[in-house]
Amino acid sequence: QVQLVEYGGGLVQPGGSLRLSCAASGSIFSVNRMGWYRQAPGKQRELVAAIISGSTNYADSVKGRFTISRDNAKNTVYLQMNSLEPEDTAVYLCNIVKYGQIYWGQGTQVTVSS
Repeated sequence: QVQLVEYGGGLVQPGGSLRLSCAASGSIFSVNRMGWYRQAPGKQRELVAAIISGSTNYADSVKGRFTISRDNAKNTVYLQMNSLEPEDTAVYLCNIVKYGQIYWGQGTQVTVSS
């Protein structure tokens, strides 16, 4: 069993930056698929960024602004978000697939507003 805890969300002005962290209760060394999703009110959950077998993938809407990374020593996945826009407002959730099991965090709210 793996527990994921996200933190780092908050209120930020347009153009600002935030770094989200997702801390896993166990080792992520062997995890080859991890990602960040987001869900805005009234919208479907969407994949924002993922690391799959060492390669990174991004939604078109965040390319060039967001960066996903991992620190195996800290069992943590990060999402650096720059040039934030009001459309980025959502609950952000991290997700890993370990030994065929899918794990989700509880999410952290990101609000971009002036």
